[in-house]
Amino acid sequence: MTTAISEDLRARRSEIVKQHIDAENRHDPDGVVASFDQPNYDIPSFGDAGQVNGPEAVRELWQGLVAGFPDLHIEPGRHLHTDDAVFVEVVFSGTQQGEWAGIPATGRQASVRIACLYEFEEDRLVCERVWFDFATIMRQLGVLTS
Repeated sequence: MTTAISEDLRARRSEIVKQHIDAENRHDPDGVVASFDQPNYDIPSFGDAGQVNGPEAVRELWQGLVAGFPDLHIEPGRHLHTDDAVFVEVVFSGTQQGEWAGIPATGRQASVRIACLYEFEEDRLVCERVWFDFATIMRQLGVLTS
């Protein structure tokens, strides 16, 4: 599928997404925040708590994720471009060593595919919308049995 955006804009957006994911893999909340023009996450699986707006809230989100999964890793897949977004399917993996999403540390590993939609205004990242199967993670952590 092709879109009306230029190859140059596609390349700039891909580089921003790469920098963003690299910061996530370095466990660098400040780097994650810096990759945004307007730091915002929309995580529908978390309901109202998944509306994470502003630099401090995004930093806290990532600090909590790294505290819960100190070995977390994001493995990106292919980038698909639209007129105002880049879609990337990633694989999140990590071992839960601390509390996360109200779940006490289990010491168990989780690995789940996640759909990430990086929304742009021109070449400025303004929101990452993240979809994942929360029940699969809960089963892998031993919190949900069926």
